Amino acid sequence: MFDKLKSIMEMQKKAREIKESLDKTVFDTESQDGSVRLCMNGSQQVEAVTVRCETLPAEEKARLEKALKDVYNRAIKHSHDLAAQKMKEITGLNIPGLM
Repeated sequence: MFDKLKSIMEMQKKAREIKESLDKTVFDTESQDGSVRLCMNGSQQVEAVTVRCETLPAEEKARLEKALKDVYNRAIKHSHDLAAQKMKEITGLNIPGLM
């Protein structure tokens, strides 16, 4: 029993280390036409969204970029929550930090 608990604790530690590493990894992705650029970290959190559209006023462009970033981050969080719930159903365990 103690070995299983120790193993679970080691998995949690490794999961935290991986998450920290992913949080520090940042990359950019751009639409094919170059009109939208997305900067994201390895934990799927959007760092920045840039919209290249000269016809939009600066205030509207900034509002659109913020809205895109926020809605994407909420969608990813919802996806992670669903995955964690499914894992809990399968394993019967609720292990914080594992998902």
